[in-house]
Amino acid sequence: MTDTFQDLLAELRAILGTRGFHADPETVGPWLTDWRGRYTGKALGLAAPASTDELARVVRACHRAGVPIVPQGGNSGMSGGATPDASGSSLLLTTRRMNAIRSIDAEARQAVCEAGVVLQTLHEAAAEKSLRFPLTLGGKGSATVGGLISTNAGGTQVLRHGVMRAQVLGLEAVLPDGRVFDALTPLRKDNRGFDLKQLFIGSEGTLGIVTAATLRLVPALADRAVAWVGLATIHHARSLLLHCEAALGGALEGFEVLPQDCLESVLDYLPDARSPLAEAHDWHALIEVVAEDAASAESLRSRVEECLAAAFEADLIKDAVLASSEAQAEAFWTLRDSISMAERARGPAMQHDISVPVERMPAFIEEAGAEVETAFPGVRALGFGHLGDGNIHFHVAAPPGTDRATWEASQGAAINRRVHDLVTAWGGSISAEHGIGQSKRGELARLHDPVALDLMRAIKAALDPDELLNPGKLVTLARESAKA
Repeated sequence: MTDTFQDLLAELRAILGTRGFHADPETVGPWLTDWRGRYTGKALGLAAPASTDELARVVRACHRAGVPIVPQGGNSGMSGGATPDASGSSLLLTTRRMNAIRSIDAEARQAVCEAGVVLQTLHEAAAEKSLRFPLTLGGKGSATVGGLISTNAGGTQVLRHGVMRAQVLGLEAVLPDGRVFDALTPLRKDNRGFDLKQLFIGSEGTLGIVTAATLRLVPALADRAVAWVGLATIHHARSLLLHCEAALGGALEGFEVLPQDCLESVLDYLPDARSPLAEAHDWHALIEVVAEDAASAESLRSRVEECLAAAFEADLIKDAVLASSEAQAEAFWTLRDSISMAERARGPAMQHDISVPVERMPAFIEEAGAEVETAFPGVRALGFGHLGDGNIHFHVAAPPGTDRATWEASQGAAINRRVHDLVTAWGGSISAEHGIGQSKRGELARLHDPVALDLMRAIKAALDPDELLNPGKLVTLARESAKA
């Protein structure tokens, strides 16, 4: 290790103390591999600042030494966006110690949170004030506010409330040279030029490290109704969504779809799980309808029952059950939230987080799935996800008994390329809510609008010309050839 690195490590220890800086392999090791187990890197050490000031001092020290930084939140990303490369020349920086909810203003319906606040913790804190943060996902117990902002996460409530970008009212971030950008105070009207906070939302830590945010809160629910519906086809699911939107309006908060195959995987994976319906159906929908005041709560269940009855009369659904308790409603959602883990346990699969125009999602699932299964005999293609926003989790599972490493090396890249070609041809995106990271960077270079890529490179060059923040993720300054 060079004298420059040794001097940097000494400075980091002085800034962060024994709790905030670690270089021993036992402590650093668990954070060097991504959640999916696809990428493992090396690092000079692990920095865990406890405040914005400490983080800024760490960044300034690394900037002077020319040492790259890889920011990491909950390390639950799906694209390898928080994993360092194999060179060992980067510093891994976690925001997990920056976990304070600085304030909750019930009257303004706003929370100021540090980047390391876990999503579930925010949910619980808002609930104590009779409020809620209107974004949730299966990984709420590990996902952090900073990570959600950096990847512009979505989740299951996008239909009504929008993605993470819609929840961020103000933002604080540390720039690549260690300066602090403070735009935490939200203003409904502000025409002082660019809305700079938007640069950091979805930029995956390549332009700055998010340290805190002012987030939108909404009233707590007075009640909710959760229904599980059996359907003949994915096209019936789309018709049912339109029917529910017309009948229930803004009270419709979630509309998830999954095939029978996915449900069976979850039932095999969760030993105590039960199918909500007595019979199997080719497709299923999980629907959540909410009430935010006592008046609408009183009629909520009857309105949902009427909606489902009308859908049954119109031959849109085959069967349905309305959760009779909060415990049953949670059980329904557990089935949905467990799909990715169940599929992972079932065997190797190429998992794609993609989106297409909402109205084309049913046709894409059918046609793209058939095309992939024809092109790669023996695979199983399935799609599930957020029908209301066009986000498809499109998994291509290997034939039973396949060795993961061998299959991924022989067919994985070709499958990814075929799926991404299809998505692009259908006018969609190769990344809907998990970011580009390192896994999709080559595909982004191959398929994305070259003008858009040039603009992204120009912004990167302006803010981080030395490419010290999260190098090798999202976009690089050099125009690169497409990679598998």
